[in-house]
Amino acid sequence: MRLSQAGLEFIAGFEGYHRALPNGDCTTYYCPAHVLTIGFGCTEGIKEGLVWTKQQAMDAFRNELAKHEAAVNRLATVDLNQNQFDALVSFSYNCGSGALGKSTLLARVNASDFEGATRQFANWTRGGGRVLPGLVRRRAEEAAM
Repeated sequence: MRLSQAGLEFIAGFEGYHRALPNGDCTTYYCPAHVLTIGFGCTEGIKEGLVWTKQQAMDAFRNELAKHEAAVNRLATVDLNQNQFDALVSFSYNCGSGALGKSTLLARVNASDFEGATRQFANWTRGGGRVLPGLVRRRAEEAAM
């Protein structure tokens, strides 16, 4: 499966386009979990002080999303509808595919216990050691998907 346009917009909306410069480019910042980040939440190969154009940020975002699409396709052993797939890609992008792979959330999905999986999203609302309101909202919206 592939992430839908609605799924891409959902993830981009939660990630945001941070540290935009006056010319529209962006630069690095530390997210609430103290991970060096740029653009739409990209973290791979990022160095302090890096500057990207908005197009570079979007290209990197799509490249990182492709890795999470592949992870969900590999880890989910049951058929998913588009909303379920998009929700799992969003979760994987935000928490990491390793976290998804070891999660009770994925175990419930793979047992076709989608109601139980829905409840598991609420267990993933911490960043930097504290509950973050944005993650509470994101997990609730992922669960609703």
